Amino acid sequence: MTLEQFYAAVGGDYEQTLSRLPSEALVKKFVLKYVDDGTCKELAEAITNRDWATAFRAAHTLKGIALNLGFDALYTVSSKLTESLRGDKPLTDMSLWAAVDEKHKQIVDAISQIDA
Repeated sequence: MTLEQFYAAVGGDYEQTLSRLPSEALVKKFVLKYVDDGTCKELAEAITNRDWATAFRAAHTLKGIALNLGFDALYTVSSKLTESLRGDKPLTDMSLWAAVDEKHKQIVDAISQIDA
């Protein structure tokens, strides 16, 4: 899978991302590094432990990562989750977390298919 195909598969904007970063090689480097980012794991643990302050920070961080990398679908769902947790409010709609987790897994799976 090419990088452009990857972005189409995960609901991202390849051209917009390429306009923010100086080269396709740099975009690819950061996309591949996403697999090792622990933010989504931290978010899952915080939600499990009902640690809403940590969950908010992790959701907010994930939202920023998604925005910077052009993962538009992940950005959209992580934004909704972030806003639901703002002010350390407890998460009352677990479907918001489920949507983030689903998009994250979709991205990780698609990254494994990017041409080396």
